[in-house]
Amino acid sequence: MIMTSPPGSGKTLLARALPSILPPMTIDEALEVTKIYSVRGLLPPDTPLLRQRPFRAPHHTTSYAGLVGGGTWPRPGEITLAHRGVLFLDELPEFSSHTLEILRQPLEDRRVTLARASGTVSFPANFTLIAAMNPCPCGYWGDPVRECRCAASTIARYQKRISGPLLDRLDIHLEVPRIDYEQLAEKRAAEASAQLRERVTSARAVQAIRFGELGILTNADMAPRDVQRFIQLDPAGEALLKSAVSRLSLSARAYHRVLKLSRTIADLAEVEAVEAVHVAEALQYRPRQTAA
Repeated sequence: MIMTSPPGSGKTLLARALPSILPPMTIDEALEVTKIYSVRGLLPPDTPLLRQRPFRAPHHTTSYAGLVGGGTWPRPGEITLAHRGVLFLDELPEFSSHTLEILRQPLEDRRVTLARASGTVSFPANFTLIAAMNPCPCGYWGDPVRECRCAASTIARYQKRISGPLLDRLDIHLEVPRIDYEQLAEKRAAEASAQLRERVTSARAVQAIRFGELGILTNADMAPRDVQRFIQLDPAGEALLKSAVSRLSLSARAYHRVLKLSRTIADLAEVEAVEAVHVAEALQYRPRQTAA
């Protein structure tokens, strides 16, 4: 997911709250994460088994090796330390282009491979990527309150720091609106994280039953052949997606990501069939414009 908004809209707060609605790790997931932190020497001496999902938020000055891993004897980097948890990249365009492009492989393969003269090593990297950015260098392009002072060419260069292929791998593109006074002062209680977590945990349980012994934990882990097997659209949803592929120029990757997201939306709604309303919501999360 990538969130775009003016400064102070709450992107970082939303990202840091995400682990609180994720389901608890299974014992197998906990063992995977514990082994990674043990290899890096980050396992607390009083915690033999990590049970909390990781949340990693490297600064945009983090080096290539710091993010991916490296060294004479390769050690896991931030993307592996975020395995089974959340990797939060704030100010996404400020990361170097070389560093961002390396994310394309783990987002697709759920692993990162490092080649050295002594051999090749592969680390797990199945994480949820949450990115945040301002719409322009000053942060106020399109803001209804403050005027943007950036030139059109400056905005275009800023947005194009993130390549089209990387954006195509992101399932959800959100524009986070500015929070006005009425929302800040509102006394009405919002849905608690514990309630959201119950819904997510229930949806994950449905997926565990669906995939059985295939070794797939979530809808996002499905391969194209699994998408064909487990996702059947109703006629209205099929027609809607067919139209969207043409109008939005969706790539094959984006097409499958829309289907997976539609399946997840249906699971959260506790509906077995993927209907047009679920496809429509998934399509709303595609980018309106790309920086390709």
